[in-house]
Amino acid sequence: MDIKQIKQIIELIKTSELTEFALEEEGFKLKIRRGEGGAVIGSAPGGTYPPIPLAASAAPAAAPVASVPAAPSAGGAATVAASADEPGVSYIKSPMVGTFYRAPSPESVAFVEPGAAVAENTVVCIIEAMKIMNEIQAETKGVVVEALVESGQPVEYGQRLFKIKQA
Repeated sequence: MDIKQIKQIIELIKTSELTEFALEEEGFKLKIRRGEGGAVIGSAPGGTYPPIPLAASAAPAAAPVASVPAAPSAGGAATVAASADEPGVSYIKSPMVGTFYRAPSPESVAFVEPGAAVAENTVVCIIEAMKIMNEIQAETKGVVVEALVESGQPVEYGQRLFKIKQA
């Protein structure tokens, strides 16, 4: 199965009422399901990779088996959500499934530490997905209260990465 066929399947799911689609043939597994807010989430070959959500353009995002190769976004946009239980606090959430890194290399200092001020375009971490390093930006103004994930750990789509005190 090639990427063109996978994109056609994704478009069919988007335009139909289907919420999940699975296909298995000769060592190839494809599972696509509609996630929160109608987002299409897919997985592909082998079954050893984490899921990758697929945006309208079929760019990687998050799903459970493997990932569907597609054009990666230039600077993986993080989701910022306010917490109902803590006024003035929001969280930077992972926009994709992958491996979380707080620094550009093991020898480097972290992009941000607790107490650091961040702006909308401040790079706070990197998430590696399919051997592609995606810089994640804060997308909010504030001060980093806490890093919620350790460097080198796998993260899920929508997982909280940093706690931010709104400025």
